[in-house]
Order: sequence, then structure tokens, then C-alpha cells
Amino acid sequence: MPTEMIFPALADQLRAARTAALVLAGLTDAAKRTALLAMADALMAHCDAIVAANQTDVDAGRAAGLTDALIDRLSLDPGRVAGMADGLRQVADLADPVGQVVRGWDIANGVHIEQRRVPFGVIGVIYEARPNVTADTAGLCLKAGNAAVLRGSSSAITSNRAIMAALRQGLATAGLPGDAVSLVEGGHEATDQLMRARGLVDLLIPRGGAGLIQAVVTGSQVPVIETGTGNCHLFVDASADVDRSLAIMLNAKTQRPSVCNALETMLVHADLAGTFVPLAVEALMAAGVTVHGDPTAVALDDRIEPAGPDWDTEQLSLDLRLAIVPSLDAAIDFIRAHSSGHSETIMTNDLAHQRRFCTEVDAAAVLVNASSRFVDGGQFGFGAEIGISTQKLHARGPMGLTEMTTTKYIISGDGQVRA
Repeated sequence: MPTEMIFPALADQLRAARTAALVLAGLTDAAKRTALLAMADALMAHCDAIVAANQTDVDAGRAAGLTDALIDRLSLDPGRVAGMADGLRQVADLADPVGQVVRGWDIANGVHIEQRRVPFGVIGVIYEARPNVTADTAGLCLKAGNAAVLRGSSSAITSNRAIMAALRQGLATAGLPGDAVSLVEGGHEATDQLMRARGLVDLLIPRGGAGLIQAVVTGSQVPVIETGTGNCHLFVDASADVDRSLAIMLNAKTQRPSVCNALETMLVHADLAGTFVPLAVEALMAAGVTVHGDPTAVALDDRIEPAGPDWDTEQLSLDLRLAIVPSLDAAIDFIRAHSSGHSETIMTNDLAHQRRFCTEVDAAAVLVNASSRFVDGGQFGFGAEIGISTQKLHARGPMGLTEMTTTKYIISGDGQVRA
């Protein structure tokens, strides 16, 4: 879309972001660290206002019939605001990727070539509910030298405005342009315009449900990193330790069921099912989880409800699908058929099965004897994350600071010409 076809107010906002990005690209790590710490302090100073603004959104969400999972994602309290501020402080302490040399070499005539990490420029993020994304994204983008243009959902608009006011005050305290972070407001037309602002926005990242992600991927003229939904599986192999498997199952399913790295479907090897399934159902039901099983699972325990035909949807609730499989091959085939490519786990004490699972399962993260809840930028040591990429180009898995950069080649000589 030509620039003149973008809404004038949005075009001005994006141009201001690009001007700010030029300032950010030249900042030292010390200057970026100062800004991030100032932004974190401003969040805490505005904590009461942010929580009060969020309550307005939560009340409106409940009145509109939002699900419990969405209400959980939307909700903020002083602890979550403090977590946002801590995330900014963690990002401030991370090594600055900008200027890092990925590789360098000399060619035969003495010309030196280096591939260096550089900012993208202006990064747009379209996301649903979760207002913490506003702070996380702003921090990661700034540390990587990018301006952030954020399009949150209407359900979180009051929260996002309050968070953005705090972040921009922090930037002002650090002497940086407020346009380094900004909110895009308006109806669906504004989102559509942002997706078509090629030349004004360098990269677009959708973060939310499958509908939002696919709408951005299919409708955007701006390059997109696709973040994915999490239809995550846990395969309990015949050799698995029962107690460890139960603990990891419960953690992956119940620690926070409304997030993308929560367990949605469990597969149990038939040789272990008679022992494991009754114990698993008992533990899950005690935690408030409803188990929906295939016919073989239902036959093992009458507390299991028959599963419907849908084994592909991210449920984000205290519901778990359960299937009994006859072999490792069957488990891998099942995951290939239904996985969203996010995070897949095997519980096993068989080294050969571990190797095959890690090699043959196609996902952004494959876990062995560990909870899928670890697939998270914070848990990886990235500080805040911008999402989990399930695509294969540029970035895959949790997207932290390094993933917010691209590279350029610097070629240095002393007068050489090509023969």
C-alpha cells in the first residue's frame, strides 16, 4: 500500500516511530539500560493507576462474556505489574546484541567481511488481551534498537493506555523520544492499515489466538513472524518413571492452563496405560481437570469422559485429552497429525526412544522428561519474550532479544577492486 493510502494520523505515527528508531539504533548499551530501568521504575510508580485501569477492562470483559482463560490473560494485579517491571530490568541486564559479529573473514585480496547484528527499525506487534505484552515488547524492542508500534485489543485498551503512559514517562526521564513506543488505536481499519504499512513498518508480529495469527499472516503486506498456538502433547512412554510423569503432567496442565505452553493432549503407551491412567485420572481430577479420552482410555477408567472429534484445538482450560497409543511410532504419527508445532514432550528412560522423538518430532521445542511450561523466554534466560515462533524462518521458539535483530554485512578494504 502506498504511503499516501495510509490514514494520515497513522502514517504520521509510523514516521515518528521511524525517526525514533534512528535514535535508538545509535544508542550505547549503557544508554539503553538507563532507559529500561527508568521505564521499570515508572511502571512501579504508576502501579495503582495501572491496576485500576485494568479493573475497568476486566469488568467490561466479564460483562461481554469473555472466557475465564481470557480474563486470566487480561488481569493485572500489583504482583503482575511488578513482574512486568522485573522483566524490563532483566532485559536491561542482558548482553546487547546490536553490533555483535556473527562471523567474519578475509578473502584472498585482503578485503575483510563481517556479518553484524543490527536492529530491524520499526517493529509492529498485534496482540490480544494480555496487557503485559505492552511492556515486554517495548523493552525487548528498545534493547535491540527498534521502535515498537503496538496494536493491542480493545478488551485491554484502558490497561494499555495506562502502561504506555508509564513507559513513555520513563523514556522522557532517560532523555529519549517517546515515539520509541506507541499504541495504534482505532477500529479494525487501523489494524488493516498497519498490516499494509510496508515501507513504514519493517516487521510485524501477531500474538494471540489462531484467528488473529492467521488473519495477520494471510493479510499482511509487511513481513511477518508467525507466533503459534500451543496444542502441546505429552507422550508417556512404556519405560517412563510413573511418579515423575505424574508430576510433570500436573505441572504442564495445571500450573497455568490458559497459556500456550500448557499441556493439551496426553498420549500413554499401551504397555503402561493400565498402571498409569488410573493414577493420572485421580491426580488430574483432584486438581479440577476434566479428562476426555479416546475409546481405549474410556474403557480403562469410567471417570474419563468420551472425547469429541477435535484433537487439534488449543483449549486453554482445565480440560485434558487422553489417547492410548501402541508404540512410539504411533505417538509420533499422532503428534505429526495434530501438533501446532509449539512444544512436544516425551517421558522416557529409553535413550533410543528419546533420540528418535527429538529427531522425528517437528516442533519449535521438544522436551525430554521436563514440563512444557519451561518453553518460555523468561525460563530460557531471555528476560521478557515477545512470543513463541512456530515458523522456521529467522526465528523459532521463544523470541527474545537476539530474535529482535537482523544482520547486515560490512565489507572493509583499502582500495581493492574486483578483477
